[in-house]
Amino acid sequence: MSTTLIIAVVSILTAAAVYTIAVFSEQRSGVLRPWHLALFWVGLVFDTIGTTLMSDIAGGFKLNIHGALGAVAILLMLVHAGWATIAIVFKQEGVLRKFHTFSTHVWGLWMLSLVSGIFLNMGAMTGSGGSKATGSAGGPLALLGAGTGLCPLRFIG
Repeated sequence: MSTTLIIAVVSILTAAAVYTIAVFSEQRSGVLRPWHLALFWVGLVFDTIGTTLMSDIAGGFKLNIHGALGAVAILLMLVHAGWATIAIVFKQEGVLRKFHTFSTHVWGLWMLSLVSGIFLNMGAMTGSGGSKATGSAGGPLALLGAGTGLCPLRFIG
């Protein structure tokens, strides 16, 4: 597996973990806090890194359901983090208490983008003879398209 692919996958998985922790912690606490905001920005940075690398590996942006979801999701993540920043800086109490609703929707769309990338390429990987990275037809790296040139996470948003 290439170093670029490893960095891309780790970046995407880091973004997923950080963004999930931020969104559900915010929802549980019932109020947007500065540390949630910090995690939103960290998630966006890692997602952008992973998205850029995956897009390069795939040969550029692909206009399909995954590409469209990914583009909308990353744009919404940027709007989400920006709005959260404004709400915290200006201490907009009403927004701080209801922001979790928007956060959950942005997270849901982002997860659809992530999952769509995996499922769109599962069919393409079937019958490929397995992943060069695993040396067999199975294994956890086969799910990521490692070594096949068919990275299912090619444009994550």
